[in-house]
Amino acid sequence: MLPNFPRMSPSHVIIGDGIAGSSAAETIREADPDADITVITDEGEALYNRILIKEFAKGKLPEAPISIHEPGWYEERDIDLELNTHVTDIDTDAHEVETHDSGTYEYDKLLVATGGTPTNLSGYGVDNADADGIHHFWTFQDARSIREHAEEADKGIIVGAGLLGIDLAAICGAQDIEAKYLMRGECWWRYALEKEGAEILHEAMREKGVEPVFDSGVDAFEVDEDGHVEAAIDPNGERYEGDFAGVAIGLNFNTEFLRDTPVETDNGVVVDEYMQTGAEDIYAAGDITKFHDTILGEQTQNGAWGSAKEQGSVAGTNMVEDAEAEEFRWVPSYSITHFDFPFLSFGHPTIGDESVSRKYSDTEWRRLVLKDGKVIGGVFIGDLSQQSKVKRLVRDEVHVGDKKELLLDEDLGMDKLEATAEAN
Repeated sequence: MLPNFPRMSPSHVIIGDGIAGSSAAETIREADPDADITVITDEGEALYNRILIKEFAKGKLPEAPISIHEPGWYEERDIDLELNTHVTDIDTDAHEVETHDSGTYEYDKLLVATGGTPTNLSGYGVDNADADGIHHFWTFQDARSIREHAEEADKGIIVGAGLLGIDLAAICGAQDIEAKYLMRGECWWRYALEKEGAEILHEAMREKGVEPVFDSGVDAFEVDEDGHVEAAIDPNGERYEGDFAGVAIGLNFNTEFLRDTPVETDNGVVVDEYMQTGAEDIYAAGDITKFHDTILGEQTQNGAWGSAKEQGSVAGTNMVEDAEAEEFRWVPSYSITHFDFPFLSFGHPTIGDESVSRKYSDTEWRRLVLKDGKVIGGVFIGDLSQQSKVKRLVRDEVHVGDKKELLLDEDLGMDKLEATAEAN
C-alpha cells in the first residue's frame, strides 16, 4: 500500500500588481486559503489607484489617497509580494518564471497581468523624443515627475488626442500652463467623437489655456544647450514653444518574456472568455489581453480600470482548482471630469457599422454606436444620467432595429426599445 502523502498546496504566480493582478490574488485567496500566492512586479510600490494619479499630477490631491494596498495588506493575506522584480523568461514545460536577479519561481497556475509601457515617439523617427522635460504618463512615479515639473513650467506641448492625452492636457490646465494640444485629425478622439461633440471639450480646453491645434502632430522636438525640450515642430513646419511636453500615443504591451513560449500574442496576449491563453495553466488579465468578448462575439481589447479588475477576478476564479468556470462578460466604461465637463465612454465606441448622435445644449451631447442593429458603445458629454440604461441595452444585446432614433431621447424609453427588440 502506498503511503498517504499530504497534498501540496497549489502555487499561483501573478506577474503584475495592477488592479487586474491584485484582484486575481484576492480572489484566489478567498477561494483557497491554503494556496501559495506570489505577486511579482517591476514597480517599487504596491497597488495604487491609476485613476487618481491624474488628480495628484494636477495638484488636486496629496499622495496618501492614491495608495490602495500597503505591503501589510499582502502580509495579512499571506501573499508574497516581490517589488522591483523584472521577469525575463517563462519556461512553460518546467512551469517556471525566471527573473533578472531574484531567482526562479515555480507555478501550477500563472497569470500575466503586466499591462503596457507608453509608446515613445523615437520609434517613429521623432528627433529628441527622449529629451528632458518630455513626459509619458502611466505610473505613480510618472505622476510625481509630471507634478514637480508642471508646477514650475510656463508653456506646454501635448501630443496624443486620446483618453490618455487629455489627462496631460488637463494637467496643464490645472497647473496654469499655457499649452498647445497637437492633434493629428480634425478633433479630439476623432475615432469616437464627431466635431460637434468634440467642440464642447475644445472650447472648455481653451478656457483653461489649452489650445487645440488640428491636423498637426510632431515631427521633431527642439532642445536647448542643456538637452531640455524647448519646442516642437509639427508636420506643417509650425513651431510651438514649450518647456514642458506630454506624449500619450498608446501603449506597447509588455510581452517580451513570452517571446519563446507557446502563448499567442497579437498586440497583447490572446485569451478566451475565461481569461485563459492557449498555453496550459497560463492566464492573462487587464490591459494586456486581447480577449473574446461574448457580447461582440469577437476578439477585442479594453483598458478601463473596471474591466481590468473584473478580468482579474474572473482569471483568479478560473485558476483555482476544481472551481466552476466563470466567463468574462462586461460592458466597460471610462469617465473623466476634466475641464469641468462630465464625460463618459462605454462599450466599444470606436467600431460599429452605424451611429446616431445629438447635441442637446452647448454642454450636452450624445453619440451611440451600433453593429448589426445592436448598441455596442457610445459617448456621453455633460448629461450622464442615461448611461445605466444604455449599458443594459449593450449587455442584453437588445436589437433596436429601425428605432435607433429612440436612443437619442433625452429620457431613454426602455419600454419602447425593448418592445422593438421583441418585435424583431
